[in-house]
Amino acid sequence: MAKRILLDVDTGIDDSLALIYLLASPDAEIVGIASSAGNVSAQQVAANNLAWLDVCKAPDIEVALGSARPLVIPLVTTEETHGPKGIGYANLPESARTLSTRTAADLWVDTVRAHPGAVTGLVTGPLTNLAIALYREPELPRLLDRLVVMGGAFNYAGNTTPTTEWNISVDPEAAKVVFDAFSGLPADRCPIVCSLDITETIEMLPAHVARLAAAAESVPVETISPDDARTVRSSASNPIVRHFSDAVRFYMEFHRDYDQGFLAHMHDPFAAAVALDPSLLVTRPATVDVELTGTLTRGMTVADLTGMWGRPPNAAIGVRTDPDVFFDRLIERVGRYARTLYPAETI
Repeated sequence: MAKRILLDVDTGIDDSLALIYLLASPDAEIVGIASSAGNVSAQQVAANNLAWLDVCKAPDIEVALGSARPLVIPLVTTEETHGPKGIGYANLPESARTLSTRTAADLWVDTVRAHPGAVTGLVTGPLTNLAIALYREPELPRLLDRLVVMGGAFNYAGNTTPTTEWNISVDPEAAKVVFDAFSGLPADRCPIVCSLDITETIEMLPAHVARLAAAAESVPVETISPDDARTVRSSASNPIVRHFSDAVRFYMEFHRDYDQGFLAHMHDPFAAAVALDPSLLVTRPATVDVELTGTLTRGMTVADLTGMWGRPPNAAIGVRTDPDVFFDRLIERVGRYARTLYPAETI
């Protein structure tokens, strides 16, 4: 049976591919999409989610609007990383689909109550919506089958401050609420955490985009080069390939501008793949907490791996993966999906 996935995203370039990956996966059933403020505003995130569902010819999937701001602090967004609309250079058609009348927090609560033990939660943005849902339904950790979180960094430099990963830094209070809520659960029910130290090994290169386009039978050959002018856009015949290529080009340019190479870290699609197949990630149990008061370390995720705090583990943090296995799976699934939705002869 397909896994029921409740997806909470701040779409976002890599969140976009996470959504496409799940839509392309026959072993996934997206039961709802919560739109979180993070990379861009919650309203823009919701618009991006609806637009991607159109491009992917997806069935009706409920898209709910999340909180407009974090629990305590003002919202900070990152258009310099993801573009003014959060999707790089992609220009998606405006969707005629409508947002849910439920809030994102209500979507979380209602969904897990309707399917106790049968929903996997996947959060690839800040944890605000889930934290609010936990206030409304404290039993939510026991009602979920599993939670997968993209966030944090353990013994690894942050990407927002020297110690802090972006999703956690947007709403550290929410992250602490979530990790605290999962304390005392059996090991196989603790959240799987795909942290920065793992996801920054998931480096998408121009060759991966070319392979994806070829798998989709898109023409002409999809080429993204560091030598291209910033005005260059994709001419791919396949709309999924074209829009994603334009999105990821922006992301690659951003990474190059910050001396990380002409590449794009695919944090969120990797977390989506782990939600469907946890065997992709080797994990170890840890007690995770979030620093809220440190002058230099606010938002830092700290993992007790040896029981020094005397508290039970509340997370399974990733320690090792094989990026090639992930990229082969992503290219095969998304390529086949794009090719099926948009056969070459009909484009």
